[in-house]
Amino acid sequence: MSNNTRFTTLFSIIVSKSGYIYCFSWILKLAIIIVLFLLLNPGCGKRKSEIATPDIQINEQYWIRVLLLNDIQQCSIHIDSKFSVKDETDAQNKKSNKDYKPLKEPVIAKIVNGKISIASRDYSSNQIIISPEDPYIFNLNGKSYRGKLRLAVNPDANSFDAINLVPLESYIAGVVGAEMPDYWEPEALKCQAIAARTYCLFIKKRFGVNRSWDLNKTAANQVYQGIEVESPAVWKAVNETSGIVLTCKQPDGSENIFPTYYSSTCGGHTEDSDNVFGDSYESLKGVPCTYCKNVAKQDIFFWPEVQFDKNDVASRLMNRYSSLNRLGEIKAISVDKQSDYGEFSRITRIKISGPNNISEFLRAEDFRLVIDPTGKKIKSAACKFKESETEYIFTDGKGWGHGVGMCQCGVQGMAREGKTTEEILSHYYQNSKYYKIEYDK
Repeated sequence: MSNNTRFTTLFSIIVSKSGYIYCFSWILKLAIIIVLFLLLNPGCGKRKSEIATPDIQINEQYWIRVLLLNDIQQCSIHIDSKFSVKDETDAQNKKSNKDYKPLKEPVIAKIVNGKISIASRDYSSNQIIISPEDPYIFNLNGKSYRGKLRLAVNPDANSFDAINLVPLESYIAGVVGAEMPDYWEPEALKCQAIAARTYCLFIKKRFGVNRSWDLNKTAANQVYQGIEVESPAVWKAVNETSGIVLTCKQPDGSENIFPTYYSSTCGGHTEDSDNVFGDSYESLKGVPCTYCKNVAKQDIFFWPEVQFDKNDVASRLMNRYSSLNRLGEIKAISVDKQSDYGEFSRITRIKISGPNNISEFLRAEDFRLVIDPTGKKIKSAACKFKESETEYIFTDGKGWGHGVGMCQCGVQGMAREGKTTEEILSHYYQNSKYYKIEYDK
């Protein structure tokens, strides 16, 4: 029976006097079929990973400390498995573990008299570690993460931080699914896994030693969303690249990992890291990219003109940078430097002038994010900058993000053309090398 025939038959039943009861019966049967289909096919809803948390016994040096929440007064915790709480009392130099049954419902952790209190049970130290048993998963404020949860009271004793202690590969799965659509090409997902792993270990090594956490869960480092962004495709990419990182020649001549920066869409050419972040690595030089144009959305590859009030811009800059106070006031803002790649250019340095020819300079990337902290209006520094009597105007913009290192849309474009993971990474991180970490248990 054709679709037209089915429609005509159904229509005749509905309009006939005796057809109302048949129509109702038909709709009821259809509703039952749909409900049964949804119940028997849970994959139609939001996907949940069924993979058990791997490498839970891995050496502590391969665990990542992710700042999930900071400076909070309370949070909600839920754990479906048995779990233990380690309460460390610094004054007495003792450690105690208390075991608990699975929670039937979420409980509230909060700060009380400078200490952590969970479900009205007070803990005596400034730091506790909550360790779920198999499958080693906890839920914080409605979102699920693998590994352990550390609650640490801040020096002011009025707030605390929530930090996820998670094995490296589980962390990478929570980054890959957040930073890249899981339906993208497998080679693109593998590139993302390797870049994220390398960046993570570099930041951990460089900054983690001086603080209680290694990386923030936001784009300030790289986006991490835990289990909710995991999928079979994501875990396949993570497992197939497990332990693989990139190295390059360092400024001192040694070979080591480096900050494998990446951003959404370069707009046609990536940028030298030195121009954006002030660090110089052999594998972070700008390269042409003809691949992102056919992947990125049109309003991202070419973003629309935006305007900002001059007084508001001046206020934001003065509040953010105390060094500008010596200017007294901001009289003019202009482009001081820009990279030139033929048909493509990117603003790299801004000149801010006050009275009496006094000037200060800012990196263009810092300048745009002070004016637009979301990065959703001034999407990149690959644009033209001009002014009217009352406004600063950003026009002819291309791409989204800082443009250093790997262009994510470009990676997808290259993968679509059949390029391998190694070929893609070699393009964006030129002269880089693979290195395989052998995890210790």
